[in-house]
Amino acid sequence: MHQALFKIRQNGFFGFMNAIGEVVIEPQYLDVGDFHNGFARARLNDQWVPMDTLGRLLLKRMYRQVGLFEEGRARVQVVRQWGFIDERGNEPIAAQFDAADNFSEGLAAVQFNGKAGFINPEGKFVLKPAYTSGGAFRGGLAPAGIDGQCGFIGSDGQFAIAPAWDTCRPFEGPVAVVLRGNHWGLVDRDGRERVAPQFEFVKGHSHGEFFDGMALAFRDGKYGFVNQQGEIAVEPMFDLAGDYGEGLALVEINGAYGYIDKAGKLVIMPKFEDAGVFSDGLAQVRSDSRWGYIDTDGKFAIPPAYDAATPFRDSLALTIHEGKWQYIDRFGGVIWREP
Repeated sequence: MHQALFKIRQNGFFGFMNAIGEVVIEPQYLDVGDFHNGFARARLNDQWVPMDTLGRLLLKRMYRQVGLFEEGRARVQVVRQWGFIDERGNEPIAAQFDAADNFSEGLAAVQFNGKAGFINPEGKFVLKPAYTSGGAFRGGLAPAGIDGQCGFIGSDGQFAIAPAWDTCRPFEGPVAVVLRGNHWGLVDRDGRERVAPQFEFVKGHSHGEFFDGMALAFRDGKYGFVNQQGEIAVEPMFDLAGDYGEGLALVEINGAYGYIDKAGKLVIMPKFEDAGVFSDGLAQVRSDSRWGYIDTDGKFAIPPAYDAATPFRDSLALTIHEGKWQYIDRFGGVIWREP
């Protein structure tokens, strides 16, 4: 298990601290990404390099883009082509693909000469490029397209769910998002449409992605939610809504923000100017133009005093106070402040 590291800023450069505020990787990079599976990416000029939790760069080569490490491989872009590196910075799979997805269940979808196929960690095609599109395997099924339609294949490359949609996304538990035109619905692992495509995508929102077992659903200008059983759990009726966290989701009613439970019942009355997602038992909300944190009863646990605030992660939250970055604990104590 990797220790939690937190992005910090100093004099316009970025590094990382640990959970008690000790600087572990000195702020020296133009930008950094968050750590995932033991690695983050750091920007040097206009190129990216993977970095481990000790701050060591995998400097064998710099890349235009670096993806997340999954199953010991991270996708990387050299000029226009994509390949994969291992956790030592070697390139077991040279850049040769037009596009590449992360590894999942031992395979990665790649685009090669205009067709999609699936490779193993050595870069060999297990399923030859014969599809018009491909996505991640989840629970033995992966989205794949043929002749302008999309369905789901098994690890043998055969369609387990016949192509019947314009676009398919990887399964999230028992259901997957499928699209007809610009509308999405849900299909189960038997190929049954649990929810017919009817919801619209809204730019800047994570529609079709499940958080806490629920996905935002937008229809006829209103927001609701579907669950992973493939049911419309909360009918679209809200002016705005956010993702569920710890059983609660923010909703906007008449310009004010409150929270509903998974049955759609209002449990924290709409009285805030803006609001965020619950995490570690707290959610950031704005009141009188300042941000603070409330508990699941809707009471302020940390009074509103910040210019900006983000959700808690690993018991700390990044806030901005008087233009400076600072991390606070669940009691509002400052763990680290930008010099």
